[in-house]
Amino acid sequence: MVLNGVRTGAGLWRGGPTEMERTMTQSLRENLHMVSDPRNLDASVDEVFLMMLGVACTSIEEVAAEEDETITAVVGFGGLLSGACVFRSGASAALTIAAKLTGMDFSEIDDTVKDAIGEVCNMLAGAWKGRVPDLSANCGLSIPAVITGSNYHIHVQAPEFRLHHAYRFDDSEFSVTIICDGLQ
Repeated sequence: MVLNGVRTGAGLWRGGPTEMERTMTQSLRENLHMVSDPRNLDASVDEVFLMMLGVACTSIEEVAAEEDETITAVVGFGGLLSGACVFRSGASAALTIAAKLTGMDFSEIDDTVKDAIGEVCNMLAGAWKGRVPDLSANCGLSIPAVITGSNYHIHVQAPEFRLHHAYRFDDSEFSVTIICDGLQ
């Protein structure tokens, strides 16, 4: 159905995708340079940490040393891009982040800390995908999964691209990785 020159939902089912929808679907691979631009990851970290935690982060080469206990949150992407946003830090950084986010003090990684780290990862994933219009409109996010423990690695076989940056604020360090294992 066309209303004032704009195709509405009912018409999409009968007539198939519009030219704009076909172009959007095809253009994400053509705009891989925008999707894989590392500046988008840095800007997303800046946005989330300044707005939600009130801290500025600086980019570092890598997290200095891994602690005995590590916390990792994973938020999946589905749609035109499949993959994940992975947030990883040691326990001390996780406790600091959760404290800044909630206004509470923590002495151990409990469910509230895990939820806070999962939410930070969710916000980072949303901020990152929001920087590419076609991706923003055609890619959903999963609920965060949070893993705690020591001496573990997350492996994705042959990703199309991988962005990995480490950051520091105050005495806390963490890393964020965007992994794309499929792109339409």
